[in-house]
Amino acid sequence: MAYDSASAITDSSSADEKSFHKAWECPNRLSLMFMRMHIANNIKSTIPQTESAREYRKFVEEYFRSADKSLTGTLMAELTDMKFDGSRSMQNLIIEMTNIAARLQTLGMKVDSSFLV
Repeated sequence: MAYDSASAITDSSSADEKSFHKAWECPNRLSLMFMRMHIANNIKSTIPQTESAREYRKFVEEYFRSADKSLTGTLMAELTDMKFDGSRSMQNLIIEMTNIAARLQTLGMKVDSSFLV
């Protein structure tokens, strides 16, 4: 039985519903507090305030979905602008390019090895 704050307890609620709500309140509050403690302040200020940990998590997911798109664009631009200019060794350049390609892959964008060459 999934619980959400939208189904609030009223006077006409059954004893089971009241018991479930009481058991749900503490873990919800702790989860919400834990999430708020571990999110950076600049991100925290853009996320709407809510009393449900489930809603708060959805807001955070939405925020990072748009942040991932932005990061993907930044990494692609960085990868396509990389050139060997002699300021570092060829090995370091290749390692840096493969690291960027791996980060892009974790964001869901496959970079073909022929593109790196």
